[in-house]
Amino acid sequence: MTKSSKADLRSKFVLDRQDFQSLLDALNTDGYRLIGPTPRAGAVVYDEINAVADLPIGLTDEQERGTYRLKDGDPGRVFGCGLGPHSWKKFLYPAELRLWQAHLNSGMAIAANDHVPERLALIGVRACELGALRILDRVLSGGQYHDTVYETQRERLFIVAVNCGRAGSTCFCASMGTGPRAETGFDLALTEVLETEQHYFVVEVGSEAGQRILDAVPLQPATDADVQAADAIIADTAAHMGRALDTHGLKELLENNFEHPEWDEVATRCLTCGSCTLVCPTCFCTTFEDVAELTGASAQRIRRWDSCFTMDFSYMVGGHVRASAKSRYRQWLTHKLSAWVDQFGTLGCVGCGRCITWCPVGIDLTEEAATIRAHSQPKPEAKTRKKKIHENA
Repeated sequence: MTKSSKADLRSKFVLDRQDFQSLLDALNTDGYRLIGPTPRAGAVVYDEINAVADLPIGLTDEQERGTYRLKDGDPGRVFGCGLGPHSWKKFLYPAELRLWQAHLNSGMAIAANDHVPERLALIGVRACELGALRILDRVLSGGQYHDTVYETQRERLFIVAVNCGRAGSTCFCASMGTGPRAETGFDLALTEVLETEQHYFVVEVGSEAGQRILDAVPLQPATDADVQAADAIIADTAAHMGRALDTHGLKELLENNFEHPEWDEVATRCLTCGSCTLVCPTCFCTTFEDVAELTGASAQRIRRWDSCFTMDFSYMVGGHVRASAKSRYRQWLTHKLSAWVDQFGTLGCVGCGRCITWCPVGIDLTEEAATIRAHSQPKPEAKTRKKKIHENA
């Protein structure tokens, strides 16, 4: 084993499993608070970790429509679990945030939001989740209006990505072009290789910050055989995706099928619970609540995550714009896979599959899109033109 020297970006090294703790220690020493996947209450969630032992070692998961359970996996494997209900969004775009608070004394004093950005090291970020962060960058800081809380926290991240060694049954990132390999947006990217007598990580450098951290970690240069072993694992994962979404012409397909009968069918199953939006790594809808003391001495405004599936989300003077389950599910799916392109230049889905796994009635957006495509309705304008041509003939 040799200590790494300063490496070029995209350089690759081998980190033995027994030395993995040294990577976490180096990040901790550099002042980062470590956040990673950890098992809790029957699921893998993102929370603070301090040691490798906090990770879901030896566990894997079983996911299907409306189904999630942890079970024993390969003994010793560190990243054998797929995605749980949490997304990294919770650390960048808090579920509840006080935007400002006002106090009335001799005059009025206004305090800004109470968010304090931290230096966070995110451990085990998957490729699809990197894609979700890129989308949130466009939404929350890439346009005319910037979310300063998101921006300040985003600037303080160190990202240790993990290339997927197993595709979940509800995953479809390969068809979305967001995985299973992390291509960009990370400081370090790991591929876990577990063989009969070997257990190591192929580490790829993605930034100067990543290079600096590796200087404190015992490494050895990756051989061609090491890189090929890692590449083979990722390729096998891509070949065994649980699902796929055909994105060709998808935006126009949904625009042209606003009254498709499938919207009525899915509405008979949808509970409008909002679970899909809460687990989605890119949904960003919020609501605001103003709270004041009865004495009038202070007031504050709170921002909370909301969902387009709630009745009050579309409330306007005179009533609810989207009162039916049909209209609310249609709003979510067409925004995610169609209107999002008009707003932000990208689809709003990265193929993580969380919305399928955590839907209590097992609604599958890939299945819904495929059904609409298979029984696509012609545009009303097209019907009108055909009628006029027939009448003229």
